[in-house]
Amino acid sequence: MEIDVSQAQVSDEDIFTGHEGGKLSVTATYPIKQARDLSIAYTPGVAQVSRAIADDTTLAARYTWANRLVAVVSDGTAVLGLGDIGAKASLPVMEGKSVLFKTFANLDSIPLVLDTTDVDEIVETLVRLRPSFGAVNLEDISAPRCFELEAKLIEALDCPVMHDDQHGTAIVVLAALRGANMVLDRALHDQRVVISGAGAAGIACAKILRAAGVGDVTVLDSKGIIHSGRDNLNAVKAELAENTNSQGLRGGLAEALKGADVFIGLSSSTVEESLLATMAPKPIVFALSNPDPEVHPEVAAKYAAVVATGRSDFPNQINNVLAFPGVFKGALDAGASAITENMKLAAAEAIASVAADSLAVDHIVPSPLDPRVAPEVAKLVAKAAESDGVATTVAR
Repeated sequence: MEIDVSQAQVSDEDIFTGHEGGKLSVTATYPIKQARDLSIAYTPGVAQVSRAIADDTTLAARYTWANRLVAVVSDGTAVLGLGDIGAKASLPVMEGKSVLFKTFANLDSIPLVLDTTDVDEIVETLVRLRPSFGAVNLEDISAPRCFELEAKLIEALDCPVMHDDQHGTAIVVLAALRGANMVLDRALHDQRVVISGAGAAGIACAKILRAAGVGDVTVLDSKGIIHSGRDNLNAVKAELAENTNSQGLRGGLAEALKGADVFIGLSSSTVEESLLATMAPKPIVFALSNPDPEVHPEVAAKYAAVVATGRSDFPNQINNVLAFPGVFKGALDAGASAITENMKLAAAEAIASVAADSLAVDHIVPSPLDPRVAPEVAKLVAKAAESDGVATTVAR
């Protein structure tokens, strides 16, 4: 797969022309060229297949596309940096997600934007649609509702469910941190990581970093450091407070960054240059807010040994497309009933392994366009699904 990776400028006209009529279409896998083909693809032949599935519903996996189809689901409440723009306005983004699934993992997917923000209504809708798809990619759903929705869907559906804004980001951040530590010959368990932002991505990153063995994680929201003594923490943040900030820090970013080894920015806040100077020598800085990083990479590079952003015009882009296509392909290849924590850790390991042969301070993760990534992620995710006992087919 050859993809142009140039950073050519695009005009507004280019953008709108590229979206005209949408970015997706349905292509027939069984072409109809003569009457015989019509008899096989539709009536009367299709009735035989429907009867067979009615007698044995497991045959749907072989004779329909449902078990390989990903539903890309959003309610339009937290779209990119645009916020709550509604279902219709979110559809171009969901179409784009489907394009990425097809391009990087050759998976078919269908965007479903729902005109409701009620968690139970969304769950009920997807439960009723379950015969039509094989996995659910949740997208651009506001916190803290996204946590409740994902949990309820995992409970209600017997198929892989993942909120990419949470776990896709967390997987790639972990892979990038592994790469940075390999370049610098450092160990995860020795480090204190500061995460600015306690939304979907920030909380998922905190959880996966702790699961991967990071020494300590301190998380901040708009009110400062999350700690067990704080008032008015919602259930998600209260749980986070019990499992992070082992030093019991209080205060804001200044108190959190003093002596920290790693900064991960997942909010729209800014980081003053003077605060970077208080971190541990040669820290790691991931300023991932888009389009404006929490601190400009050139400023961060004055202090940091490794700098990453979410942008494609700087080195070390942290991009979810490194994770989600391969995660879902691996889960579907394995016939997984769920996406486990070990499957997410395996995905991060796979991404880091692809970059291992060319690691450098400006290359801690592969390019999002590297064709090796999704197959390697899928392979390790499928094996992890088998090890965790959620697979129905043998990973190869």
